[in-house]
Amino acid sequence: MKTKQIGIWMDHATANLMELTSGDMQTKTITSKFTHQEKENVSHKGDKAMHHKEQHEQLAYYKEIIAIIKDYEEVLLFGPTNAKTELFNLVKAQHHLDKINIETKQADKMTENQQFTFVKAYFFKHLSSI
Repeated sequence: MKTKQIGIWMDHATANLMELTSGDMQTKTITSKFTHQEKENVSHKGDKAMHHKEQHEQLAYYKEIIAIIKDYEEVLLFGPTNAKTELFNLVKAQHHLDKINIETKQADKMTENQQFTFVKAYFFKHLSSI
C-alpha cells in the first residue's frame, strides 16, 4: 500500500498543498480569510477587536488545513514564517491525529515549481532512507 504524503508550503496568509500522485503533482491552495481589506475593515473598532478577529480567522485557516491533512500518513510543512510551527502544534494537541507523521522545515519564499521540487526531493529522500 502506498503511503499518503502531502507537502504544504505555508505562511500566515496562504497554504499550497501538494500531493504527488502517479507522477503528477496535485495542488490545492487555501487562503486565510483575514486579508488586508479585512484588517482595514476591523481596524476602526480598535486593536483588541482586530486582534480577536485575526486570531479567529487564523484558527479557521488552520482548521481548514487540518481537515485535509487528517487523511494523510506523512505531512511536510515548510515555509518562511512560524505558521508551520503553529499548525504543527495544533495538530499535535489533537491526539486522534497522532498517527500522522509531521515534519516542519524552514524554507524561503518559493515559486510553485520550487515548491514542487522541494516536496519531491523531500519525499524521495525520505522514502530512500527507509
